[in-house]
This record gives sequence, structure tokens and C-alpha cells, in this order.
Amino acid sequence: MKRLVPLLAAMLMAAPAVSAPAGPPDTLEARPPIHVRGNATVAPTAYAPSQIRHAYGFDRLNVDGSSVVVGIVDAYDDPAIAGDLQKFISQFNLKPMHGLSAADPCTVSAGPHPCFQKVFAQGKARTDGGWALEMSLDVEWSHAIAPGADIVLVEAANGRVSSLLTAVDVAVTYGARIVSMSWGGSEFSTESGSDSHFNHSGVTFVASSGDAGTGVIWPAASPYVVGVGGTTLPLDATGNLTGSETAWSGSGGGISAYETEPGYQSGYPIPASGSKRGIPDVSYDADPGTGVSVYDSTNYQGQKGWFSVGGTSAGAPQWSALFALADQGRAALSSNSTGSSPVYHAAASAVYGSNYRDITSGSNGSCATCTARTGYDFVTGLGSPLANNIVPYLNTH
Repeated sequence: MKRLVPLLAAMLMAAPAVSAPAGPPDTLEARPPIHVRGNATVAPTAYAPSQIRHAYGFDRLNVDGSSVVVGIVDAYDDPAIAGDLQKFISQFNLKPMHGLSAADPCTVSAGPHPCFQKVFAQGKARTDGGWALEMSLDVEWSHAIAPGADIVLVEAANGRVSSLLTAVDVAVTYGARIVSMSWGGSEFSTESGSDSHFNHSGVTFVASSGDAGTGVIWPAASPYVVGVGGTTLPLDATGNLTGSETAWSGSGGGISAYETEPGYQSGYPIPASGSKRGIPDVSYDADPGTGVSVYDSTNYQGQKGWFSVGGTSAGAPQWSALFALADQGRAALSSNSTGSSPVYHAAASAVYGSNYRDITSGSNGSCATCTARTGYDFVTGLGSPLANNIVPYLNTH
């Protein structure tokens, strides 16, 4: 069987040796696109894993991500993350993980599995409440979707993009086959020179597209990254849709100012973009009004406990977990010198309706390209996953 081909691996060619372009400006800060609805509570009030798993079809799969390492990259330190993940697991009766107590240590390389391991990219940093809540969201919901996968959480020393890129590199050295990045910053003129951080054979990189409506952030703009936009997902108590899934008004999206349109988009094709990269590629529930339950015991704006959380931050770790499910049981990476990237290949006309829920209404602004439409759009990309179909499709293509 084939392993999941990363976003642009099918189109890479050796480049001549050149001097390294400038990296991101030292002052460029990233932020996690996370939104909290209401106050913290003593019990969860937002969507539970069972609802989301049913809404997207994960509960119809027989894979759990075993043997796959998911890397999660965030900034600063969350000293309580292991205990928060354990609370989440206990609350929703999820598969246990090793590494959540001193009495049960593990490493993602040696096990026992599934293992949660936290590492510091540049040494232990101070605690930041906003980033700590982001970490809780990322690890809890990655585990909710791929409960058999290992998780390596790599904490950057601060929120500078340059520091986070170092953490991305560390995640790869720890064997992550999928790297989740629920953060982003403003585009910068030399960003293509930093895209090499996401150009690793056999590794898929996923990033949130932003939460300020129309507009593009990096690294979601990188052609080597799967950018995840946001939707509003109305569900009943068991996870059945009570209405159409629509574009969330905060979903980041648009046309990159600097990145060239990659072949997998021009060949699809996406709407006219002036030969520039379109964002996002796919979408997922992000509206805080249809948010997910997250447990966080680190002080966030004076509160602790169960939070109702939205933002495109919620989509990146869950799409990363989806890729982990698709990667499960694969042999060595099968290189393919032709063809498009997997998420666009999975949107070919013959299989599009079975692999994606096309988002055709809602907007993220008032511009000409700010409204969801049939097929690809600059608000929700190709659409949201129908996991029961797209996971096995990705596993075999």
C-alpha cells in the first residue's frame, strides 16, 4: 500500500544550488486563530467527540491512526497539558494514552503506544494562557479523531514565526508524518524562501487559514501546506446535521500576494487567481457558535475548566488526524513523479461528491471572491471531509 503523498511531493524537482533566501522577519509574530464562546464551565457544553466524529463520518471507519506520529507545533509552554489531555480522555471515554503521568512514561520512537510526548524546541519557555488553550485544543481533538496515533507536541520558545519554524523542523526529526500548525502570521515578500521547512518527503503539513475573514496568512499560503478554512456546522445531540454546513464568516481565505499558483490548483482548476496560490484548500467546523469542547486548566483570561472553542485552529489538528488515519498501515512512501496532490486528486469530478461536502453558501467578506460557491472557492476551498470515503481513498491513491 502507498503512504499518503504530501501536498506537493508529486511535483517536486531538484533545484539548482542558490544562496538561501531571507527567512521571516525577526519581528513577525504568529497568532493562534482560536475563538472562545462564553465563559468556562465545570462540565463540557460544546460539541463532544462523538458528535463531530458522526457528523464527518469518522465513526464509520475501522482505523485509529496506530503507528503514525502526529506532530503538533505551538508556542510557549503549557505545564498542565498532559493532565488536561487525561481529563479530556476520561470525560469522553476515549482510548488511553501513555505519557500522561510520571508513572507511565513513553517516547514516540520507542513507545509504548499510543504515546504523548512533549518536547521543547529551544528550551522551556514561559506559560502563555492563549497558547496553552490552543495546545489543549490541538492535542485533545487530534486524539479524538485519531486515538491510536502518537502525538509529539513541540513547544517553540515564543510566538515568532522563526521560532515556530524551528519547532516544525524538530517535529520532523521526531518522526512526525503529519505536522499540525494552528497558527499563522502576515504574508511577507520572502516567504517562498521559507517554504523549504515544509518540503519533506513523506510528511504532510497542515495549517489554519486564519479567523479574520477574507485575507491570507502564512504558512497556510505555502504550496507545501494544506490550508484549512472554517465552516458553521449545526448538529443535534448525536451529531446529525440539523441544517446545511455553511461558510463561517471568520474563515481566512483569498489569493496569496507572493506564492505562485501550484500545479495542483491550476490543473484542477480553481477560479482565476492571477497565477497565485489560492487559500484555503479544505475546510472544517470553526464557528465558535458550533464549537468544540476543550478542557484547559491553565489560566485563560482569569478562567479555567471546559471551554467552547472555535476558529480555524480547530480544523488543522483534526485534518491532521484524518491524514494519520489515511497513513495507517502504509508501507514505504511510493514516489510518483506525475499527478496532482492528494486532496485535489480526491476532488476529481468522479469522486468529489463522495469525498467532500461541498460548501455552497456563506461568505467571509464582501468582495467578489468572498462567497462560497459550488466546487472550489476562496472561503472553504474544496469543502469539508466525508471521512468515511476520503480516508480510504487517500489510503489507496
